Amino acid sequence: MSRPEPEHGRDLQLHDRLIEAVALDRDREAFARLFQYFAPRLKAWLIKAGATPGAAEDFAQDAMLTVWRKADLFDARKARAATWIFTIARNKRLDMLRREARPLPTPEIELAGEEVRRPDEIVSMSEDAARVHNALARLSPDQVEVLRLAFFLDNPHSEIARRLDLPLGTVKSRIRNAMIKLRLILEPAGETS
Repeated sequence: MSRPEPEHGRDLQLHDRLIEAVALDRDREAFARLFQYFAPRLKAWLIKAGATPGAAEDFAQDAMLTVWRKADLFDARKARAATWIFTIARNKRLDMLRREARPLPTPEIELAGEEVRRPDEIVSMSEDAARVHNALARLSPDQVEVLRLAFFLDNPHSEIARRLDLPLGTVKSRIRNAMIKLRLILEPAGETS
């Protein structure tokens, strides 16, 4: 690891070759060099883009884990290593922002401190909560658990994976599949989006 990192005009293909070493040989030292170089840069870039330091750290680690897993998809003819890695991080952040734009309805009525609700609102919320509760009962226990951890307890995917001792991809698949199933259950008959 004593070899210097690339600078302008000096060995610009070094990171490309490191990714290729990861893809071909699962070279841990090559990955460690990539991680050491890119993880802090990804974190700083994500913080600048508005992520909290903790979320930026999670995104950076998640992006680098994707580099490890999908190194064989890297094509130096299409993009430099930095472009490919930052695109992975950007896409992960966009996925999170999309997910946050469509929050899962809470299964309980939460009355805000001083906010007064009309009776019809309370009835509607109660009906919505009952629908969500019934829909959750139709999911597998594994799907309910990842949704509970992700949406109700606001854990990042990396923490859920660690907590449940599952690969990150499995956690993400369970969440995605559970959300699709919930959407199908909760959509009124005949309504399509």
